[in-house]
Amino acid sequence: MKFPTPLVNLVAAGALLAGTFGSASAESLRVGYLPVTGHAKYFVAQEQGLFKKEGLEVELIEFHNSADGTSAVVAGKLDVGTFGTTAPLLFYSKGSDLKIIGGIMGQDAALVAKPEAAAGIKSVSDLKGKKIATVRLASGDAVLRGALKDAKLDWKTDVEIFELKNPPAVLEAVKSGQVDAGLVWGPHDLRAEQQGLKVVIRSGELEPGHPCCRIVVSSAKLKDSAVLERFLRAVLQAEKYAATHRKETIEAIGKYVKLDAQTLEDGYYSPNLDQSSDPNVEGVQKFWLSMVGSEFIEGKRPLDPIFELSLYEKALTSLAGENPNDAFWQSRLKAFKERNVL
Repeated sequence: MKFPTPLVNLVAAGALLAGTFGSASAESLRVGYLPVTGHAKYFVAQEQGLFKKEGLEVELIEFHNSADGTSAVVAGKLDVGTFGTTAPLLFYSKGSDLKIIGGIMGQDAALVAKPEAAAGIKSVSDLKGKKIATVRLASGDAVLRGALKDAKLDWKTDVEIFELKNPPAVLEAVKSGQVDAGLVWGPHDLRAEQQGLKVVIRSGELEPGHPCCRIVVSSAKLKDSAVLERFLRAVLQAEKYAATHRKETIEAIGKYVKLDAQTLEDGYYSPNLDQSSDPNVEGVQKFWLSMVGSEFIEGKRPLDPIFELSLYEKALTSLAGENPNDAFWQSRLKAFKERNVL
């Protein structure tokens, strides 16, 4: 169909303006993540256009441990960080102005050893005198230290803990015999088994339901509350999508985690991985007390100010309101009310 020249110009101008405003209205966020299956919701939200659907341009920035990632949040180099519970709590205990606004995963850590060593490790008590490799400020690290304390072992003197840079380094230390056991997170527990190692203890056995990576921001970032709420809406929608779209979810993870598809599927859909996006105040409070009890941190600072629950609650409530008969959202609302009381 041929339009008159003025109408053609009007249509073209309208398209140009629409493109301009569409671009201008998109909010940019720099989001730090770890290359693990537990962070799949970010990969799904990016690859399935859920961030864009919420008017966001998200740049996903990879880190290999929680210590470096949390440092980047504190330094203002990231808008949002998603790192193991240990690191944000340690930084907070030392005065950093951080806020937990949600979660990405829970549990999922495992202690692995060579078969000959695994035969002698039936419980945490059997670790006395052992050399153990961990990833610095990983959630499983703090859980293990708390469990050692419960077993009447002092992690400072009764075992030797070596803090390494990432899970592959831990696996190499175990395989080479430099340490007796190593603590990794999924899917590196599966990789360990593929390489002939044995899982001897899982973090969920030591502290059932414990939180792992939390979604954290600086207090200054709360000024962009509407943007953060939309971000959490996208994460929640990705959680729902991943629960029913395995093929697409594994394809999305594979673009960020360079492992074979079967390992990625076994890792993300593992019964040892809690995939909830909930802030989980109750779990974080228990985690904090465990860290204080094991003398990993000083607990002089009140913990409650670290939580900013309104953003997640608004995001979840809005999605439930749009889909009032959807059992998925109702179950998430129920869990939120049960686990997030200050």
